[in-house]
Amino acid sequence: MAKVFIDGSAGTTSLRIHERLADRSDVTLIRLDEAYRKDIDARREALHAADIAFLCLPDAAAVEAVQLATDSQTVLIDTSTAHRTHPDFTYGFAELTGQREKIAASKRIANPGCHASGFISLVAPLVECGVLAKDRQLNCFSMTGYSGGGKKMISDYENTALLNDLRAPRMYGLSQNHKHLPEMAKICGLNAEPVFCPIVSSYYAGMEVVVPLTREDLSVTAEEIKEIYRSYYTGEIVCFCEDMAENGFISAGSMAGRDDMQIGIFGNEDRILLVSQFDNLGKGASGAAIQNMNIVLGVKETTGLNIGG
Repeated sequence: MAKVFIDGSAGTTSLRIHERLADRSDVTLIRLDEAYRKDIDARREALHAADIAFLCLPDAAAVEAVQLATDSQTVLIDTSTAHRTHPDFTYGFAELTGQREKIAASKRIANPGCHASGFISLVAPLVECGVLAKDRQLNCFSMTGYSGGGKKMISDYENTALLNDLRAPRMYGLSQNHKHLPEMAKICGLNAEPVFCPIVSSYYAGMEVVVPLTREDLSVTAEEIKEIYRSYYTGEIVCFCEDMAENGFISAGSMAGRDDMQIGIFGNEDRILLVSQFDNLGKGASGAAIQNMNIVLGVKETTGLNIGG
């Protein structure tokens, strides 16, 4: 039975991981009393005792945790931004070509960012297949529920006194320095980071990421892109979906509570919209972390995950 430690227990990602592990008979959790949750020695001991440790921490604390785990055989799955482009860490998006095998053999895994997961799912296969040039300057729009902003943002949105001010969607990342941009470019093999427009809205969970393209961006038709996605995504967690839209609308919240992802294409031969739809706390965070753990353990990837409606 695998021993699992979750370093950092207060955030939404760690809580979702706890939920996904609650009914697992193949893992046992190493728990720290609340008084020792931030104690360096207690954390070091737990990190060394675990077979797998999830780092659900701010970036600086995640870097510290990696140092605390030095010389251990523990597999670290870091959900922070700290190591997503680090050469010693394997990027934890298993659906990319050859990535599943790298994850299975790795002791250091960087869980992808939520916005980045959507962008990479759409762009990486097209760059890999050579139908989208690495030097294209892409644009990306992403709508997310407020749970992606952490405890403070959740509290703000659920404070009835403030709700009126937060009812409309809000654009952020205005400086074009969003923390997910480096991994979006590097993992897709792009020469430039995309122009990125993230928006948070007044619903709890769910995300849709959109990459608009024109005829000039591509060397193939929309139908050929569909075939690329169908061939590329053959597992249960990420799949191409023909009927993602309902009555001409796509809801950013329709995948809430799930750990899978749907890919779709809309538009015409002149203007195309690539759309990725998922839960920012699912395939965008905790679901991906559990999937990576399952790969390391050699069990079915969907074990403990909520897949499908």
